[in-house]
Amino acid sequence: MKRILIIITASVLIQLSSGCTQDFLDAKPSTNIVQPVTLDEFQKLLDNSDFINKGVGLGILAADEYVYSSDAIWKSLSSATSRNSYIWAKDLYEGMETDHWDVPFTAIFYANNVLAGLDNIDVNALNINEWNKTKGWALFVRAYAYYELVNNFAPFYDETTASTDLGVPLRLRPSIDELAQRSTVKENFYRIFTDLKQATPLLDLGIPAARSRPSKAAAHALFARIYLNMRNYTKAEMHADTCLSLYDSLIDYNTISKTAANPFTYNHDEQIYAKNTPADAGYISSGNNPYVDVSPDLISLYEPNDLRLVLYYKKQSNGTYDMKGRYFGGGSYPYVGLATDEVYLIKAECLARKGESDLAMDVVNQLRIKRWDPNATSPAKPFENLTATNAEDALAKVLIERRKELVWRGTRWNDLRRFNKEGANITLTRTINGETYTLLPNSPKYIFPIPDNEINLSGIQQNLR
Repeated sequence: MKRILIIITASVLIQLSSGCTQDFLDAKPSTNIVQPVTLDEFQKLLDNSDFINKGVGLGILAADEYVYSSDAIWKSLSSATSRNSYIWAKDLYEGMETDHWDVPFTAIFYANNVLAGLDNIDVNALNINEWNKTKGWALFVRAYAYYELVNNFAPFYDETTASTDLGVPLRLRPSIDELAQRSTVKENFYRIFTDLKQATPLLDLGIPAARSRPSKAAAHALFARIYLNMRNYTKAEMHADTCLSLYDSLIDYNTISKTAANPFTYNHDEQIYAKNTPADAGYISSGNNPYVDVSPDLISLYEPNDLRLVLYYKKQSNGTYDMKGRYFGGGSYPYVGLATDEVYLIKAECLARKGESDLAMDVVNQLRIKRWDPNATSPAKPFENLTATNAEDALAKVLIERRKELVWRGTRWNDLRRFNKEGANITLTRTINGETYTLLPNSPKYIFPIPDNEINLSGIQQNLR
């Protein structure tokens, strides 16, 4: 982390407006750097999607949405992280650095520079709106990055142990020399919620044209996701409601090309805030990924009329399926940002969990009808609303829709952790070269290891695996 922050300080902050990434990376570190000082410069920092709008993808690599096409392909992978995540190995990175750790901390560093710099600007009637928006943006970025870090590199939130469970280091100043030790999970979440609460009233009410910028709806969508994963379903529903009151657009999948390699456009109507994962061969979404196949168990959940089957996946000549292009326009790596479909599903799940079965089905059917092709079979099968006999049945049906909808979006890994916390007792297995690997419920392997280079630099405690 310290290494990458030195590079960023010496390069990006010197040449905010040049737009030449290679020049940034080639810049020689110097203590005599030019810091950003204007609102426009601060916004340029926050518009750097190479860091700000990248999320952690380790959960996609480790979850059960895919299988490797063959043992030989798994063995030949050049990425140790892809290979080792698949079998939940103790040594995930084999000494290599990883963007899954470095990129969120770089986003935090950017946000800290902006927040520190804003304190030096004289606020007046002419700049107060931009100043507020920029501060809210930076706080949102820092909260989101810290949530992704603690959610992947620390124990899953548990109220009874959060005050002693080790989280991730909290860095709240732009200093590159300070080596912070690990805070507790409780301290991490306190900071996340503090930043989000401060950010929300400062952010724009409307959804920006560029979904790489946050809004009030994005803040509430993030709140809803976090509380869902904390299993605080009352607050998750509350924020889902607020988000949907601000923005509730769903796409009718009948309006999307079934044959396009990349069916979803940039900045499409369901997106609330865009993030995608760092590069990794294991989860390429191109329609022709030579490495992995979509899990047959997942494919079996779709009905013939379900447009997600043809829009999310490409069927290969051997009968297997690959992911098509990602949920965010062109590009090869998964979308892990915030979108209305996820918020609808959070709302439906929370309703089911408190026994309001009919309302839960009403919400999930608002989503399902937008995914239904009435002409997909012969004879055509009209859309029929899902119904539930009781709360347990409603919850089961909502969770199936959640799994079918949020594919390759990073949510499945969190759901596995969450469901096992509630006693689902889900065990994952892989078999490679005749050897079976097992991930038991609530295993410490659900917590990703901190990269060795970070341990060596800062001396922080490693996670047990």
